[in-house]
This record gives sequence, structure tokens and C-alpha cells, in this order.
Amino acid sequence: MQAHIPTHRRQFLNTASGGFAMTAFAGICGDLQGASNDPLAARPAHFPAQADQVIFIYSTGGVSHVDTFDHKPQLTRDHGKSVTASRWLNKSGEFKRYLIKPRWKFQQYGENGTWVSDLFPHLGAVIDEVCVLNAMHCDSDGHDKGTLAAHTGSAQFARPSVGSWVSYGLGTENKNLPSFMVLAPAAPYAGSQTWANDFLPGCHQGTHVIPGKEPIANIQPRVASQELQKLELELLGRLNRAHQQRRLADQAIEARIRSFETAFGMQQAAPEAFNLAKESQHTLEMYGMKRGDPTGFGWQCLMARRLCERGVRFVELIDVGSNNNWDSHGNMGDHERLARNIDKPIAALLTDLKQRGMLERTLVVWTSEFGRTPFNTSANHAGREHHNFCFTSWMAGGGVQGGQVYGTSDEYGILAVEDSAHTHDLHATMLHLLGIDHERLTYRHAGRDFRLTDVHGNVLHDLLA
Repeated sequence: MQAHIPTHRRQFLNTASGGFAMTAFAGICGDLQGASNDPLAARPAHFPAQADQVIFIYSTGGVSHVDTFDHKPQLTRDHGKSVTASRWLNKSGEFKRYLIKPRWKFQQYGENGTWVSDLFPHLGAVIDEVCVLNAMHCDSDGHDKGTLAAHTGSAQFARPSVGSWVSYGLGTENKNLPSFMVLAPAAPYAGSQTWANDFLPGCHQGTHVIPGKEPIANIQPRVASQELQKLELELLGRLNRAHQQRRLADQAIEARIRSFETAFGMQQAAPEAFNLAKESQHTLEMYGMKRGDPTGFGWQCLMARRLCERGVRFVELIDVGSNNNWDSHGNMGDHERLARNIDKPIAALLTDLKQRGMLERTLVVWTSEFGRTPFNTSANHAGREHHNFCFTSWMAGGGVQGGQVYGTSDEYGILAVEDSAHTHDLHATMLHLLGIDHERLTYRHAGRDFRLTDVHGNVLHDLLA
């Protein structure tokens, strides 16, 4: 008797997949072969965490600490005085330079009188939620290296991003959305390496979301119906598993399969997550947004809150790319435009998270790759150069004690002199708040165990709640 040959696409797919696709379809993003085989399955922390997720805000270009959060009245008084700099334009030596006072005035905000410049009045109004780190320092005053170090802990070599490490260490609570997402209108210096997984499994790479009408490309299914798509993917899944069984030693296959499954889940979850129709007019105005406009830093901040609500583990917000950023060599006046772009949205994000009871478990971190020199070649120079010996970062929520300033620089903001903190210390503290011991979060690659903080890093316990 001649075997029956399916003649229709749907019938063929159903037959080839053994009929499983027509049974209760649990979702291609469901458990694969038990949680232990799922590289994105939620995993317990090393110890009780104070934060469940991170919003990492990165201002590209090198924000001037002495014009924003590091108040230096002596710098104003000694404007024009000559000093000897030990480093200039990536060169070491002795350079006669002249102090330049800040362009903007500072005011005290909050219960503890934290100094904030007039560039950030909205953030000043919520400064009691913020811990300012005024004695940060890093290893490089080059943009590419500084950006890599801020994201990966390494200024010299390609390494996994901090978001990838967090995804690898903790997994995700929502299998229909990536565990690590990056909302950025353009890539910063070092490009996509800032959110790359490098040697970690591919499913831990950051998903780049570009503000606009189509923030994630190709999210809409291209098949006629959901039923047909399920049939196709069920067959594809069986073929992938058969391929994997013949190559059990290749761990990258599991990561690729998991990435494909997350992509399918995003078709279901992302449209709802990115739909702001149910957000109130008051909320939109608080973020400085206009209804129907899916662009701007306000949109990025609001989306960060929405993604965290939906279980995304690590959300990075990059305000500007490698052009027209905070790299104010020739005109510090650019800082005013750039600060106006992020001040209100960031303050709204902190307020919104607190109102919704989320700030307590959401760690918000802001940084730049380095600061800017308090001096230049002449006292009337309009700009400032790169400065990695001292700069400012800040943290809020997620177990951080707000309303305090941690670390002190010298009277001009040239060197960190008390409670200085390296980028490795910032990363170690971020992981600690997530319940991760930075010395135990390792990955075996090329014959050695790697970690985000390499062989460095100290948790900054004094700034924790």
C-alpha cells in the first residue's frame, strides 16, 4: 500500500514534528530539558540580594565632575592660578596648566545638603535617593579604553560586558524577553563591544534597542498565522535538538538555540512591553515625553522601568553615541544641552520607581568613562580635556544608602584623596548588591578562570544601606 504523502505545508509540518505541535503548545521559550540545561534559567544568588535588577545609565564622552557633582569652591577662588599637571593628552610628564572655574553654580539639596550644580536641578530635587561617588578613578584617559573599562572591567582586551556577567550569573525571570537589553540611539565609543558577551554563551549578549517606531527590528512574525509559526518552530526545534545530540561537547549550540527561543518569545512579549498606550498623561509629562513619540531619553528611561517590571535583569541606557557627546574639548557649554536631555528623565525614573515600590529592589547606576581636567592651557580656554585620575559616578536604590557623598577629591578635583574607588570597585559593589560574590562569579575560558573584576575589586560597604 502506498504511504500517504502530505500535500499541504501545515499537514507536512504536523506530520514531521510527530504531531507534538498540535498538542498543548507550552511555548518554544519553555523549559528545554530541565532548568539545568537552560543557560538563561533563573539561578540563586551567592547570598541574599538587596537588588533584583540593574538600570545602568551611561553618559558617553567624559562628564566634567567639577561642573556637575564635585563642588570645588577653591577652584573658583583660584581661577587662573598655574598648576603642574603630571598627565596631559595621554602623556606623562610635567605640564604647566591654569585652573579654570566651573561655568555653573552649585546649590545644596536634600536633607544632608548634597552639592549639585545648576546643570541638574531635577536630579537635585531627588538627591536624597542618590549616593554620589566623588573619588572615582580608572586606568585610561582614552575614550575607547575608558568605555571598555566602564563596561567590561578591562581597558586593554575584549571582555564580556557587566550586563552579560549579570545575565550569566543570575539568569532571567522572564523567558520571553532578553535578560540584558541596551536602549541607545547610537553606539558609544568601542561600539557594540560595550554590550557584547565575548566568551560567555551567546544568549547573554545585550539586545540593542534603538528608540524609534521600530525599536527592535524584525519583531513581527512573517508567517500567515500563529498556528503555522508554531508548527514550523516545533519542527525546527526537533531538528536543532537532533543536531545538538550529535555534538554534546559544543556548549555554544545550547546558547544559540536558547537565543532563537528568546527571539520567538519577544514576538509575543515585546509589542506589549513597548506599547505606552496605557501610561497616563501625567507619567509621560513627568518623563518629558509627548504621547506617540518613541524617541528621546525620556522614552528610554520610561522603557527601562517597564522592562524591569517585566523581569529584564539588566537594562542599560546610553544617552548619546560617539558623536556630539560630553567630550567638551572646545566648549564646555555643550554640557548644558546634554544635561538638559537627561536631568528630568533620570529624576522621573527615580521618582517613578519609588512610587511603584520598585526602587528598593532596583539598582540605578550612572557613570561616564572619566572626568575632565580642572585646568587647561590657558585660564580662558572654553573646554576641558580628558581626566581619569578623578571623576564622579552615582548609585541609587537597590540597597544603596541615598543622600550621601562617598569619597573626596583634592581642593581642585585633580586627584582622589579619600575613599577613592576604581571601576573594579564599582562593579564589585554592583554584583554584591545583586547577591553575587565578584570573586566567585567566574567562567573558564582559554585555560583560566575569568571574572568581571579580574584580580581586583573591593565592595564599597560604607555606601550600602
